[in-house]
Amino acid sequence: MTKSALNGKPRVLVVDDVRDMAETIANDLEAAGFATEVADSGAVALERFAKQPADVVVTDLRMKRIDGMEVLTGIRRIDPGAPVVIMTAFGAIESAVEAMRRGAFHYITKPFQLEALRSLVERAARERALSTENALLRRMLRESLSSQQLLGASLPMRQLRALIEKIADADAPVLIRGDTGSGKELVARAIHAGGPRGERPFVAINCAALPEHLLESELFGHAQGAFMGAAIERHGLFVEAQGGTVFLDEVGDLPPPLQGKLLRVLQSGEVRAVGTESVRTVDIRCIAATQKELPVLVEQGLFRQDLFFRLDVLRVSVPSLRDRADDIPSLVEHFLGKSRERARQSVLVGFEPDALDFLADCDWPGNVRQLENLVERLVVTASAPLARLEDVKQALGPTPGGDPIPRLLQKPLTLDELTERYIDRVLRSVGGNKTKAAQVLGVDPSTLYRREKRST
Repeated sequence: MTKSALNGKPRVLVVDDVRDMAETIANDLEAAGFATEVADSGAVALERFAKQPADVVVTDLRMKRIDGMEVLTGIRRIDPGAPVVIMTAFGAIESAVEAMRRGAFHYITKPFQLEALRSLVERAARERALSTENALLRRMLRESLSSQQLLGASLPMRQLRALIEKIADADAPVLIRGDTGSGKELVARAIHAGGPRGERPFVAINCAALPEHLLESELFGHAQGAFMGAAIERHGLFVEAQGGTVFLDEVGDLPPPLQGKLLRVLQSGEVRAVGTESVRTVDIRCIAATQKELPVLVEQGLFRQDLFFRLDVLRVSVPSLRDRADDIPSLVEHFLGKSRERARQSVLVGFEPDALDFLADCDWPGNVRQLENLVERLVVTASAPLARLEDVKQALGPTPGGDPIPRLLQKPLTLDELTERYIDRVLRSVGGNKTKAAQVLGVDPSTLYRREKRST
């Protein structure tokens, strides 16, 4: 809330071209604990508000040159959230109602008791303070989301955050590609939070989680009685997200009949609920995510090409955890803190170095979500302050087998790099015992001793 520089009180700008009337109102509000300023014309009011916005504006409707309606329009152009109270003669109530349609907080008809106006200003000031506080909390929440969830100083994460910052202010659709558990919804929320729609709704749905008829109802809504079980009317997520963002996770699983309806929303903003012929217009930003290759689905006739082109305007690729292993220590620390908040009786405070090294070398098919689950499991089951390598291996459990080459090709290494990393992994697995490591590797122990000398 804007405060008077002198006394920290809510500030009210009183506007009336009858100066005696404006000063009478201002004096009464001063006695009630407000800081006030008087303007005897609409032009002066707009000039002063532009220099120092007030918490509440009280303006007469009928004034020479610039009237109260123009003052309202000018105030809202400078600060859309500033409450404006309109004073009007009884015969001009129709104009006052029009002012309400244009965004005025309320109106009061002359003649009025000063107490009634004072009560109206107090309510406007309270609502203004609450709105300002809520905006601050939302901003803090967005900053927290951005700083705490999209963690990591690795190059892929720095590039991801830079891209999010670039595209957040745009209004074009976004297509996020990433493996399961890599954090696609977190990226979507960060894009939403960092843009102009950040204070509007963010609604998410997994297109693979519901059968077609339920998914259609969730997205587009339904009329009462549209189908068995539709006891009440439902607006649908597109309508609920008005002014905000709709996040369609696993959009590649969207059934073909619904792909056409989604295309219509993206092209024209029109939403038609199930069981009705009426159309609603919505203003939303669409962010879609998938782990599937949509171009392949298009070639197979499983996904509409025109919808793909409509979604694929701004692209974001979320790196897999195996591609940002340098971030694992900071992620472990973050998840450890979160899990300890929920399990305050836990004795676990950290991980031994070889345990962290082991985590950095894991393949992580479940990505960040798998790592978070592992840390929470260890927090609950730990019997010592530091998690050991054996504890981590036991908590991780068996990892999927199969041919490792396709996974390696996702982040190609030179032969020397691959050799060095594999030797390090084997040495850690046998506790640094070079004789045992040599047996596993099928080489003479002297090879490992010579390697150690070269690296020192």
